[in-house]
Amino acid sequence: MKLQLYMVLILPLVLVACEGLDPEERRKAMHLPPVGFKGNAQQGRVLFNQYCVTCHGQSGRGTQQGPPLVHQIYRPAHHADLTFHFAVRDGVRSHHWSFGDMKSLPDVTPEATEHIIAFVRREQHKAGIK
Repeated sequence: MKLQLYMVLILPLVLVACEGLDPEERRKAMHLPPVGFKGNAQQGRVLFNQYCVTCHGQSGRGTQQGPPLVHQIYRPAHHADLTFHFAVRDGVRSHHWSFGDMKSLPDVTPEATEHIIAFVRREQHKAGIK
């Protein structure tokens, strides 16, 4: 299982680096916003409610369809922001919870994802998760 996780996280980085893409193209391939882009939690709340609330619940508290993102498992030290970008880009196989796999969300841009992350991190912080 760990090898699969490493392959999912590392292999795209290696492949992208080997392609000789310019830095911005690499960022796009990794589903990252442009350098210097800063997520906004207020915009993130709107986008979260548009794309994520059905499964992850109001303010990221979870539902019967998806796990809570305001939870110690998703704290920054355990799930870095990059993992959220990869989850949106690639989807996620069920591993911490038994809700089933998360499908990729191709309509959610890297910038929108960054806003959503800002919102989730703010909610985590309000709940004492650091």
